[in-house]
Amino acid sequence: MDGGTTAKPMPANRANSVDRHVGTRIRERRIMLGLSQQQMADMIGVTYQQAHKYERGINRISAGRLYEIARVLNVAITYFFEGLEVSEEESMNPRQRMCLELARNFASIGNQKHQEALSQLARALAVQQ
Repeated sequence: MDGGTTAKPMPANRANSVDRHVGTRIRERRIMLGLSQQQMADMIGVTYQQAHKYERGINRISAGRLYEIARVLNVAITYFFEGLEVSEEESMNPRQRMCLELARNFASIGNQKHQEALSQLARALAVQQ
């Protein structure tokens, strides 16, 4: 019923432009502090190769690891995202935007019975697929 093509979600472990931006910021800060990649890798408990992959944006960084990197480099986690301007609308595909709009509109319905009726309608239409 979609009619159009939907973009396939990117695998969770594949790096993207945000990961590359974060990696660049890590590298810049590490250099500012006069640390080698090996020194930083030792400080955060990873191999030199892994630190290199983080900085190049090849591998994604977990939240816990990014927290540790921020601590070692003596910056707030937000430092790594400075200069990154991605609006909510730009980062979503058309189907995601439609779902978000649907959720916003649903939440703005003040009458609980109307919400329940709409929910039942959506359930019934989904079953037909």
